[in-house]
Amino acid sequence: MSQYPLLIEPLALEKHLNDKNLLIVDLCKRETYNANHVPGAVHFDYSHIVKIDKPVMGKVPDDDTLIEQFSSLGIDKQTHVVAYDDEGGGKACRFMWTLELCGHHKLSLLNGGIFSWVNTGLPLSQSFSQPAPAEFELNKDLSVLATLEYIQNNLDNEQVQLLDARSVAEHRGTKAFALKGGHIPGAIHYEWTDAMDRNNNLCMLPVKEIEKTLLDKGFDKDKTIVAYCHSHHRSSYSYYVLKAAGFNKIKGYAGSWSEWGNHPDTEVESFS
Repeated sequence: MSQYPLLIEPLALEKHLNDKNLLIVDLCKRETYNANHVPGAVHFDYSHIVKIDKPVMGKVPDDDTLIEQFSSLGIDKQTHVVAYDDEGGGKACRFMWTLELCGHHKLSLLNGGIFSWVNTGLPLSQSFSQPAPAEFELNKDLSVLATLEYIQNNLDNEQVQLLDARSVAEHRGTKAFALKGGHIPGAIHYEWTDAMDRNNNLCMLPVKEIEKTLLDKGFDKDKTIVAYCHSHHRSSYSYYVLKAAGFNKIKGYAGSWSEWGNHPDTEVESFS
């Protein structure tokens, strides 16, 4: 078992800043990183791990690109990655999920990101860190990925549930960022920010509280749950919310609504 939890608090991370195989990755805006960041953190541009093929957003890049990007960060089998951002966790979680897809599971999310670190009063750095490159080994774990075809084939499968992490308006179809508005048939709405404590640096709410909410909404720990949004940015956070709350049969839909809502052969439900 890892010595680092999936969701790591700022004070706990501070004690490990000098650990040998720990890599802290900052996915904040570049100007935010330049001004202040967690000591030793390396900056990473989120756009390097998402493929845009308009109108489909947020697909997974090809294997060579992923190997190149993760090798440049110095990630090898021994590396434990802690990720954070300045938006509540969406970019950090998509980064982590992509590493999971590539077979790297030594991962933690800094709870509350840079806001939580700053407001806890912990030291900040303006020094740029650049890790020594490593040979990243890609061993795809496709169990974390849901494709359009997978969802189509399981729309009537009672053992597969869908979590829509978008806004209420997107879910209902009154706001659309694709040719079609609405949601995937049967999807249960749980907006990604509903798991955040707006009065505590956008930290994740207590996991027992989240677990109760998810169960009350009808999610079942014995079933496979597919999280999606528009580009698997917001829903990457939802993926780790599910994991933190003890839901282990989970997948992320990389194409999400940008693919589903623009595809000619997909079914949709809406309230518009």
